[in-house]
Amino acid sequence: MNVFDVLLERGFIATEEDGTPKQVTDMKVREVLGQDNISCYIGFDPTASSLHVGSLVQIMVLAHMQRAGHRPIAVVGGGTAMVGDPSGKSEMRKMLTQEDINNNMLGLKKHLSRFIEFSEDKAMIANNADWLSPINYIEFLRDYGVHFSVNRMLAAESVKLRLEKEQGLSFLEFNYMLLQAFDFLHLKQNHDCVLQMGGDDQWGNICAGIDLIRRVERKSAYGITFPLITTASGAKMGKTEQGAVWLDSELFSPLDYYQFWRNVDDRDVKKFLGIFTFLPMEQVNELGQLQGKDINKAKKILAFEATKLNHGEQAAKTAQETVEKIWSGDKKGVDLPTLTVLSSELEEGILATELFHKLDLVPSKSEAKRLIKKGGASINDERIQAFDFKVTSADLQDGEILLRAGRKRYAKVVVKS
Repeated sequence: MNVFDVLLERGFIATEEDGTPKQVTDMKVREVLGQDNISCYIGFDPTASSLHVGSLVQIMVLAHMQRAGHRPIAVVGGGTAMVGDPSGKSEMRKMLTQEDINNNMLGLKKHLSRFIEFSEDKAMIANNADWLSPINYIEFLRDYGVHFSVNRMLAAESVKLRLEKEQGLSFLEFNYMLLQAFDFLHLKQNHDCVLQMGGDDQWGNICAGIDLIRRVERKSAYGITFPLITTASGAKMGKTEQGAVWLDSELFSPLDYYQFWRNVDDRDVKKFLGIFTFLPMEQVNELGQLQGKDINKAKKILAFEATKLNHGEQAAKTAQETVEKIWSGDKKGVDLPTLTVLSSELEEGILATELFHKLDLVPSKSEAKRLIKKGGASINDERIQAFDFKVTSADLQDGEILLRAGRKRYAKVVVKS
């Protein structure tokens, strides 16, 4: 099966009402993807030490490309991160140091390697700083700037959005489109890369690269973009009350990761099974038809498969067993996020808001207060009624204290003498 059809069937590519694919620069791309072993790329900004669930669409697309026999290239923007992509942003991004970028790149490579096989030239990770940093500015303007129309650049959605804002668009950011276009040209010239993919906000940048290749190389190149994944409630995918759902286990534990997928809206289950797992579509469609309590079976499979891909099968099994114990009421002794405190601290009492924050059940103490106000915070399954409630040694049960945020997020406190 052509990988283009795979992406279409699994919900990566948005369509018109008549089924015509949206955001595809040329439908000939399907024919191109029917060939053996083309090279294609997606760029990732090293703006943090970890990718998050919002990046999973692009990662899964590269993985599908590899499974279809093509060669994916993951471009980590070590060079363009020094400029900052204005696409989809209402204000200028925070500028990063070279040290920040280098450290973040290590984390990104680690995450990408969980989904994509990079050995034996099956795929490639490239840092665009390798070819952008040596550029001579005058030569770059002379050789490539002549091919860019300022009128067309101003018409790009990402540029228009910023020009409408009070802050406007800096000349530094205005250069970003040229640099990303040059990335595509460089990859075409050096790795015969003919396809660039990305989020819908990258449409203008991708088209600029295709146009540059046509003008400089007199050759064709192609682009596909993917819509921003939102939940059935309209929320941006990967955002929770606790913040971003990071792929790094140090920032977001495998247990929390499992529970994130386990707790998705019933209406999102089929869509997420298609996009975020490699299960056959026959099984996805079958699971997507489940209703009522039966949908929990599909949610468990989604949570296990998604966690296995990112954290490994053993971590997925451990998380699954832990959650099943919690849901069955057997919460004692399970492997939950744990905070150790001194017995003397408990004698004095510790504010519940402080414990909820330290255990990452909420992103801040103010969020803990809001959770208490909504009735969503509990100690040993007893709802906390007051913001200033203190947890003391009187709350110990079998040597530990169980904290719950919302319906299903648990952590515990244990005591050290």
